[in-house]
Amino acid sequence: MSLRNPSTSKRKSPPAPVLRGRLITAALALLALALGFLIPYVVHLNSQVTERFGQLRWQVPTRVYARPLVLAPGVAMDAATLRVELAAAGYIDDGKGQAASTYLRDGNRFVISSRGYIDVDGRVPAQRVEVRLSGGQVNRLALAGGDALRAARLDPARIATLYGAKQEERRLVRMEEVPDLLVTGLQAVEDRDFSRHHGIDVSGIIRALWVTVRSGGQTRQGASTLTQQLARSGLLGIGKERTLRRKFNEILYALIMEVRYDKRTILEAYMNQVYLGQRGSQAIHGMGSGAEFWFGRRLDGLSTEQVALLIGLVKGPSYYDPRRQPERALDRRNFVLGKLLENGLIDQAEHDRAAAAPLGVPEQPGLAAANRFPGYIDLVRRQLGNDYPESDLQGAGLSVFTGMSPSAQAYAEGAVAHTIKTLENRRRPELQAGLVLTDVHSGDVLAVVGSRDAAEHGFNRAVEAQRPVGSLLKPFVYMLGLARPQQWSLGTYVDDSPVTVQLSRGRQWKPGNSDGRSHGHVRMIDALAHSYNQATVRIGMDAGPERLAQLLNVLAGIKAEGNPALILGSTDQSPYAMTQLYQFLASGGQIQPLHAVRGVVAADGTLLKRYDNTPEPAQAGDRVAANLVNVALQQVVTSGTARGLLGEGLGRLDAAGKTGTSNDGRDSWYAGYTGDHLAVVWMGNDQNEPTGLYGASGAMRVWAGIFKKLPSRALEVTNEGLEWAWVADGRNESTDEGCAGARRLPYVSGYAPAYVACAPVEPELIEGQEQGGGWRSWFGLPPREAEPEPAVQEQP
Repeated sequence: MSLRNPSTSKRKSPPAPVLRGRLITAALALLALALGFLIPYVVHLNSQVTERFGQLRWQVPTRVYARPLVLAPGVAMDAATLRVELAAAGYIDDGKGQAASTYLRDGNRFVISSRGYIDVDGRVPAQRVEVRLSGGQVNRLALAGGDALRAARLDPARIATLYGAKQEERRLVRMEEVPDLLVTGLQAVEDRDFSRHHGIDVSGIIRALWVTVRSGGQTRQGASTLTQQLARSGLLGIGKERTLRRKFNEILYALIMEVRYDKRTILEAYMNQVYLGQRGSQAIHGMGSGAEFWFGRRLDGLSTEQVALLIGLVKGPSYYDPRRQPERALDRRNFVLGKLLENGLIDQAEHDRAAAAPLGVPEQPGLAAANRFPGYIDLVRRQLGNDYPESDLQGAGLSVFTGMSPSAQAYAEGAVAHTIKTLENRRRPELQAGLVLTDVHSGDVLAVVGSRDAAEHGFNRAVEAQRPVGSLLKPFVYMLGLARPQQWSLGTYVDDSPVTVQLSRGRQWKPGNSDGRSHGHVRMIDALAHSYNQATVRIGMDAGPERLAQLLNVLAGIKAEGNPALILGSTDQSPYAMTQLYQFLASGGQIQPLHAVRGVVAADGTLLKRYDNTPEPAQAGDRVAANLVNVALQQVVTSGTARGLLGEGLGRLDAAGKTGTSNDGRDSWYAGYTGDHLAVVWMGNDQNEPTGLYGASGAMRVWAGIFKKLPSRALEVTNEGLEWAWVADGRNESTDEGCAGARRLPYVSGYAPAYVACAPVEPELIEGQEQGGGWRSWFGLPPREAEPEPAVQEQP
């Protein structure tokens, strides 16, 4: 007998209408719950799209450019230097010179196709020019196959990048700037239905899922549209991890973008956001930057095969890196070329030509590193700091145009490295160097080297190092004397015997010459050429140390105490300060403030700031004084302490210069200039240890290394305000050219010495003048000259 109640042993199912009602209720509840979550979530995502995408504000780096290369008949230039300049600006020798940023070289003939660009004084159009070089200068300049030109400007090299919070390299482009083949080709390869879908490709997703399922998860096929790729590119903050949540967000973002924006806007955003490579911490974003990074060209200068490679890199810039994985890159490029042919975007002949072409990717990236020239960029930041806070520069999308010459910078860096390598040995402490090189016509700073390792960041010795300047101040001592032509001239004899200067509190200063000798009465020009200390002190004490301190302040802003020791360079200054001082002489008497920045242009091409770099004409008195000193400093090179430059083959430059050495050879200086350039070089040791180097044996060798390569015109001293006269040996009178020992010297107009005819007897010697040169005269040898450079005798 069963214990279960028959009436309860089997439950009855609810009627069908009741079940349907319950299911509908549950479905509506789930839908309400989903909508309650989804609607606010979509609203949130929509606000993000509006904020991040709608405004289309990317962090665009501020780009720093060198000066444009100006070519004109008569400009100093040789083929090697022109190639350096073109390479720095990303030009490629393709043997044709027809496409933008390419050139053809045929010996000393170049055909160059420039890129148009915006300079501080407006837009400069692209040109195809023919340049012929001869005799170390531009001999002829013309439009290729056309008329002669007076001048042409080539777009400048990019030398640095000032990033913001992210080191993202990006050059914004508008759709009208993107080649049609890139636009249509990208869609053919990455998203064939871009113009028809609404953000997602449903059929593509189903196809991708089917491939994944059929392969057991071993094969994955992409199904993302360009809109989805843009959503996960980082612009909208979606992570890159492969999760359902990320994919869900990606789809929602894509749908929202397609609702809010038209296809053109979405495609333009994609062109500026797509990731195309990496250089250290520098991320390359956008087709514009991708073209520069991989090919050194702008988008409008790309060939069919380069467009195909750029499209191919979208799939995986690291995996298909043409510099590291050229075989993969070539396969991927040719696959894209096949798609272009398949979709009728190119014909068979162009496909075959492009597929047979090499990758065409230069070894070095076309974009400048973040800061390849720290010494120069440090100077740029200092000048801009007066007008732009650092935060306003970084990531602001500005274009900063500087005065740097890529060839001058390269030659300066090379000369420093080579000279230090040659001089260093176990007995000498580690050498360091700093130099500044300028244009004598404008005051533009063309090159800065702040360390033996030019790429080293940190202490910039060219600007910050304060070192005793030694004899570099002597030319300005002599200039003060020459400012009184009734008393002093380059032909005036000055006493180079031991001198005693009375100081305060009963102290005395007794400076001596580097060679330990006195040279009697010598002409002023010879005292400067051989850097005689005793003669210089007499001239300086007559002019007044206080006046020397005032002159240094006026010409270069140098603050120095006007004591007697200043006459022999007892002041610590930087190479930059000394360059500013010597710019007065090199420019022929102009007070030219040095400057590294020419101007600043906004991202839209609007000029924000132009630095007026046109110096005031030299005053008549300044011009005459500078010319007299320049003649004397030319003799420093021909027969004085810098005569070693003649052995280097640099006599052709008729350069002027001055060596400088501090006590115990701790500091080696050289300041020299030609008709176009001035360079001031310091060499020494950071710990202030003796190096054993004179100005001529250290810094001057760096100067020589630069000017052996840098095209520069010879220095021509004008005769304006001067008159030349032949002067008799041992006398202060002018005489005839044929007189024994007569020399031709310049004088301030109206102050040449009175004429005296040749005397048949030996010239009368002024009392105290050195006679015959001692034992050397027994063998018919000239008097021995002093050591290369006298040391500074510091005030006791």
